[in-house]
Amino acid sequence: MTAYILRRLLYAIPILIGVNLITFTLFFVVNSPDDMARMQLGDKRVTQEAIDTWKAEHGYDRPLLYNADAPRLQRLTDTIFFEKSLKLFAFDFGRSDSGRDIGYDIRQRMWPSLAIALPTLLVGLAIAISYALMIVFFRATYIDFGSVVLLVAMMSISGLFYIIGGQFLIGKLFHLVPISGYDTGLEALKFLILPVVVGVAAGIGSSTRLYRTFFLEEINRDYVRTARAKGLRERVVLFRHVLRNALIPILTGVVAVLPLLFMGALIIESFFGVPGLGSYTIDAINRQDFSIVRAMVFLGSVLYILGLILTDISYTLVDPRVRLS
Repeated sequence: MTAYILRRLLYAIPILIGVNLITFTLFFVVNSPDDMARMQLGDKRVTQEAIDTWKAEHGYDRPLLYNADAPRLQRLTDTIFFEKSLKLFAFDFGRSDSGRDIGYDIRQRMWPSLAIALPTLLVGLAIAISYALMIVFFRATYIDFGSVVLLVAMMSISGLFYIIGGQFLIGKLFHLVPISGYDTGLEALKFLILPVVVGVAAGIGSSTRLYRTFFLEEINRDYVRTARAKGLRERVVLFRHVLRNALIPILTGVVAVLPLLFMGALIIESFFGVPGLGSYTIDAINRQDFSIVRAMVFLGSVLYILGLILTDISYTLVDPRVRLS
């Protein structure tokens, strides 16, 4: 197990370097350092001297990937890519192009993101599993057919529909909770209810349909037929046997998602005015702040790789037939 984890961590290094390189290339294909300087200075007619000064202050006065004028090793190290990306592997995110401490912003904004993501995951998981079990209990009936049609319809609707519909129906029409905004302490609860409800509603279609497939796959296995032959009621068979064994793929999927909860929901946070990491990333893209975009992409890659490792480990814990070497 230890050798497997170390090997996966070593594999992550070239992956993260590749992700940084691709992000760097895509960003600077669209924007040159001069364009970034003009946007940050806020004047399209800014002088070249002011642009050069801004680039020197923020470390954008070097070549992008290769410095042909530097001696030997410095041809690779005295570049924007090396200076801006190497410190990320020590989780030193540096400062944004506007001068803010990115690490401090991440530590402050992670809590609103988690306050939305965790309840959305837990409530959505409970509803999806319960609904999927009910559909399987009434399988091959009109309830099963109608539920599948409903789930496919919910999957086909854009997430923006749930956001706008939830804001109009719950916030504006019934005035139950605020449409957008955020506060600290217990006052934040009234601002979190609507985003959580919308997040659960947007994901319930795909999740329930997937869990229904897991349960239907388990319900036709030999141990289920044996349980029925012993005289166990269908409800007992579903909850004591089918649910327990189907939780293995469900658990591994949930574990893979857990690290990514830290990143927040991009669209939901932006529409509801929640100061989380999702809205932080969207704002950075709109401002073309490469330092923040680079840091968030790197952090997302690290968390995704961590989630895959945790998934493999959790699989060995819930299924003794699987062993990692």
